[in-house]
Amino acid sequence: MTQRHASPLVFLLWLTVGLGVCAAGPTPPAQGSDTQLTFDVTVPVETAAEAEIWISGNHPSLGDWNGKGLKLTRAPDGHYTGSISLPARTKLEFKVTRGSWETVEKEASGQELRNRGLKVGSEPQHVSVSVARWADQKNAPAQRTLTGNIRYLRGVASTFLPRKRDIIVWLPPDYEDKPKRRYPVLYMHDGQNLMDAATSYTGAEWRVDEAAQQLVTDQQVEPLIIVGVYNTEDRFAEYTQVKDTGEFAHLGGGNADAYGRFLVEELKPMIDRTFRTKTGAQDTGLAGSSLGGLVTLHLGIKYPNIFRRLGVVSPSVFWGNKDIVARVKALKKKPPLKLWVDIGTEESKGSQETVDDTRLLREALLAEGWVEGKDLRYLEIPGAVHTETAWADRIDDVLKYLYPAQGR
Repeated sequence: MTQRHASPLVFLLWLTVGLGVCAAGPTPPAQGSDTQLTFDVTVPVETAAEAEIWISGNHPSLGDWNGKGLKLTRAPDGHYTGSISLPARTKLEFKVTRGSWETVEKEASGQELRNRGLKVGSEPQHVSVSVARWADQKNAPAQRTLTGNIRYLRGVASTFLPRKRDIIVWLPPDYEDKPKRRYPVLYMHDGQNLMDAATSYTGAEWRVDEAAQQLVTDQQVEPLIIVGVYNTEDRFAEYTQVKDTGEFAHLGGGNADAYGRFLVEELKPMIDRTFRTKTGAQDTGLAGSSLGGLVTLHLGIKYPNIFRRLGVVSPSVFWGNKDIVARVKALKKKPPLKLWVDIGTEESKGSQETVDDTRLLREALLAEGWVEGKDLRYLEIPGAVHTETAWADRIDDVLKYLYPAQGR
């Protein structure tokens, strides 16, 4: 763009990018003490975990529109943050980039985004920015269906499991307004299917975020943090405590204990460091459906000192010749677990097998000392099938049972 014989088209592009983005020059610094500005940037879900995020703008601290400027640091919750100090009354204009104008932020539609602006005040300022799309992002951003204060932990690795995975975290409505408050936590499996239709493998989601937002706002559920753990292609192995001996033997299995170590020894400490949690077992729950329901009960029995509230939704009781029933019967002492167990009557396409299996689990739990109406809620849902939509229909009741508002 600096060549003397640039074509008219190139010159026009230079005017659009160079002058359109950088039209405003830096305001002369005002007299007085400097004010700290802290930028907090949320980026599109499609952004690579290793991406560099920059603030570039009309001040030397922001690179004088060179496409870089202030390099942000990736926070544990997936946001990007960084701070500068500038004189009060400085007028700033800026944009977010990934290090060049070819990767500058755009409108969600792909159109040019007007320069962001602010006037520096005399008190420390927190500047929150949400990037909708990048200039080099070929496909339109996926249609999100998220509700509430959502954070991501991207590419979380484990020493116990071979594959990295993303974590989605829903924070209660008052999380930002009550900085001294701590919250109970519910960990849920199949995290990509819980809150966002854009990431669900079926295109349907549990609507956990919408349900929790409404129930907490209406004071029907205790304000809580919900952590969705994405599954990987190792789902069958990680969500099963033994290998199956029947028709699903070819799928392998039996790595649930390693998955449990990831949750207990790596993820939970990370969540407790990153967010304001109540860390005790009485305040920590685990929930999932299908194989996720199976692994929930298995890990709840294994770690009653970590998880006390269990949502066992449509559990795959059949797995491993009903191994989970045998494990319940083998308990030497009933652990202090609060259990939700349910099954739809049409989950096996007209067969009563899944219902009969879940009734066997209920009978084993009752024999070991659980009491319906006290620490066990068992439901058979007429007509319910084995889908995210069916589980979305009862997530409200699961949350109200496991995390009732105080006084309910």
